[in-house]
Amino acid sequence: MPVLAASVEDLLALAERREAFANPDGRSAAAFERVWIDGDPHVVKYVHLDDDFTMRVSGDIGCRPVRAWAAGLLDAAPRIIDHAIVGAAYGCGRNGWGAALLMRDVSAELVVVEGGPFTPDQNAAFLDHLAGWCAATWGFRDDGPSLLPYEARWAWFGHAALDGERALGWPERVPSVAAKGWDRFAERAPAAVAAGVEELRRDVAPLAGALRATPSCLLHGDVKASNMGTAADGRTVLIDWAYVGEGPACHELGWYLALNRDKLPESKEATIASFRTALERHGVATAGWWDRQLGLALLGTVVQFGWEKALGDEDELGWWCAAARDGLRRL
Repeated sequence: MPVLAASVEDLLALAERREAFANPDGRSAAAFERVWIDGDPHVVKYVHLDDDFTMRVSGDIGCRPVRAWAAGLLDAAPRIIDHAIVGAAYGCGRNGWGAALLMRDVSAELVVVEGGPFTPDQNAAFLDHLAGWCAATWGFRDDGPSLLPYEARWAWFGHAALDGERALGWPERVPSVAAKGWDRFAERAPAAVAAGVEELRRDVAPLAGALRATPSCLLHGDVKASNMGTAADGRTVLIDWAYVGEGPACHELGWYLALNRDKLPESKEATIASFRTALERHGVATAGWWDRQLGLALLGTVVQFGWEKALGDEDELGWWCAAARDGLRRL
């Protein structure tokens, strides 16, 4: 079982050299350092809800990724998923509510976000390994408050979350863009879809309840290109476990489709089929629940990212509105 350091000082006691590190993603407000331990480069990520929208809106005091790592949950599928975390400590920032995560420096293994699409082999490996992760954690239930609460997964860009950020003066850019995007969604989406999504943004319980009646597993929760890569040994690198917690496997698929749109080397329909086939290959029988969970999960993706699609082109928005319409029929 991973062992937490007693303090950040203890965590970095063996560091031979330390320097500032710029996060390639560029959107995180967290502070980073690069450190060398035994001659090998590592990256330290310092997180605190004062600096992190995702932590604030989900009430994450102390850092869920650290709790998940310390409990050994991130090692559920070590032959296919590399989380890169080698150490952690609590106690950073105001009231000691933050934490530090020590990771091997995998920046050279991560996807180049500004590059072209995934190669077909890369895309197939990502989908297979995501399905393998879901299979390895199939049936996971979080019976305590330690990880992301089930309903909170779809409340990130809901009214309560954005109202809270507005009251703080929009300390981060993405929530303010999301608020404008939702205005566009109301204008551009079909009226019935816009009304249904708006209702769920105010109260996600009906959607979460319907999805929880389908199978669960342990989710990474943020499978976008900037959090993914390929290790030298062929494993999929997955970093930034801020959304870790119980949820439906099709949530990972919906997020992958929505946030990696420009990276996909095949259609959304082909990607959906590939993920289902991969689940079956890893021993998960999909008959009986797949269609319902997929429809509801894609609706959930619109509840999360309809604002982003409304700021884009007509074809993309149209595809997701059709998915939301199908999901609304399944509630």
